[in-house]
Amino acid sequence: MSTTLDLTADVLASGKGSTDENFPVASALIAPRHRAVVLAFYRFARAADDVADNALAEPATKLEMLESLRASLEGETTEAPEGRDLRAALIERSLTPRHGLDLLEAFRRDVIKLRYDDWDDLMDYCRYSAAPVGRFVLDVHGESRDLWPMNDALCAALQVINHLQDCGKDRREIDRIYIPMDRLRAAGLGVEALDANRSSPALRGVIIGLTRQTMDLLDISRPFARAIKDGRLALEVGVIQALAEDLCKLLLTRDPLSQEMHHDKMRMAMLGLGAMVRTSVSRMGAKR
Repeated sequence: MSTTLDLTADVLASGKGSTDENFPVASALIAPRHRAVVLAFYRFARAADDVADNALAEPATKLEMLESLRASLEGETTEAPEGRDLRAALIERSLTPRHGLDLLEAFRRDVIKLRYDDWDDLMDYCRYSAAPVGRFVLDVHGESRDLWPMNDALCAALQVINHLQDCGKDRREIDRIYIPMDRLRAAGLGVEALDANRSSPALRGVIIGLTRQTMDLLDISRPFARAIKDGRLALEVGVIQALAEDLCKLLLTRDPLSQEMHHDKMRMAMLGLGAMVRTSVSRMGAKR
């Protein structure tokens, strides 16, 4: 590995961990026997995300580091510890590296693609940036791939919610805009609309429209938790669904450029408890 890559590795790390995410990652709801491999996948994804989002590194360096992660995941090298560790965990469980490789495609796009043309373009990105995470967790639990459409809808919704929450930050720090360009143009806006301290009425209209479209995805994923065989995973998915629906309500009423858009721990706990109760009752009703 090049000297540049060695010197840059520590700089690119954000320091963000699994407990810092908007949604649960391998929480206590996940069975202990599955938690290690899920966390190995998370650390791999976090390392790749930190590389792609770093504002200091050159694109060529980022792509080199992402390639190192790929090569380590596929056993060609052992240079990237996150790829090496995930590979070992996958081999132990007889799982495919496909989902990790799909994630790397999204992070390569993050390095070289700063704008998205329309909703379909954004959904294609989510196919690589979000869906593989849920698909991997389903595979870990031995769940049917018939659940993938609902998984993909939920994961895409989570991704768009994150994009909308952080639209100002992403524009400011890395000049990356996930709000589709056709939506901005239709509202008579340019990308500089995201530079303001407060959203204009036109930008609020764009964000509300995208939020409602995201809520359509959550309508598709609402039966997901009830359809999962593993009871603990079902509870986790039920919690994630509830958190996502609540964040959409916030996006309909708050401005991500000027107001807090993330749940505090108390709100997350209350929503999570309610979601677990509803999911349990729903599953019992389905069994009857």
